[in-house]
This record gives sequence, structure tokens and C-alpha cells, in this order.
Amino acid sequence: MRFRYPLQKLVDLKTNQKEQAEWMLSEAIADLQREELALSELRAEQGRLAAELEQASIRKTTISQMQMLQLYLQHLDRQIHSKCEDVGRAQANVSEKQQYLTEKLKEEKVWTKAKEKAQSQFTAFVLKKEQDELDELALNRRFQTI
Repeated sequence: MRFRYPLQKLVDLKTNQKEQAEWMLSEAIADLQREELALSELRAEQGRLAAELEQASIRKTTISQMQMLQLYLQHLDRQIHSKCEDVGRAQANVSEKQQYLTEKLKEEKVWTKAKEKAQSQFTAFVLKKEQDELDELALNRRFQTI
């Protein structure tokens, strides 16, 4: 006799949902890393530009070039501010996906435990049935020898 769990499709569904949640979390983490990388590149560009603006103030530079550098620096500041907001949203998304994965892990664990319990009950039932049959055979053999 073989064990067949009547709710196996549900266990499979919960396992698939957990795997999808893992994929979604890894995608959210990759998005966060991309946003953080873009932010660090913007900050590096801002630092380079600030150094260039400082050097321009030391040497002879026209006012229009100084204004152009200053405007570009302001533009970078706005981009950095915007990218910080993007990073914040990406972090919130990662947090949300982690929470979703935690829920799916719990659900899968509940159904897996239920299946394991049903399987152990089935195994105990089969072993008892086999033992009863062996006892009956032994009893019949005993009566035949008497």
C-alpha cells in the first residue's frame, strides 16, 4: 500500500508560491543594488564636479563657465535627491518582499507538517495492519500444530 496525500496539490501550490516569493525577493534586491550603484555613481560625479569647480575658482575661468559648472552641480543635487527617493522605495519593496516570503514560508511549513503527520499516521496504520496479519498467521499456524 502506498501513501497518497489527498491535499498534495495544495502542498505543491504552497511550495510554488514560496519559490515565486523567493524569486520576487531576489529581483527586488537586484533592483535595490542597481539603485544604490546609480546613487553612488551620481555622488562620485558630484564629488568630481565639486573638485573641478574648486579648481576653476583658483585658476582663471570665465563667469559663464563657473555658472555652467554651478548649474550642473545643482542638477546633480536634484538627481541625487531623486535617486535617494528611488533607493528608499526599493528598500521598502525589499522589505515588503521579505515579509511576503516569510508568510509563504510559514504557509508551506504548515502544509508540509500536515502532510508529514498524515504520512506518519498512515505508516503507523500500515505497520499495525501488517502486525495484525502476522499475528493472525502465527495464531493459525499454532492452531494447526495443536
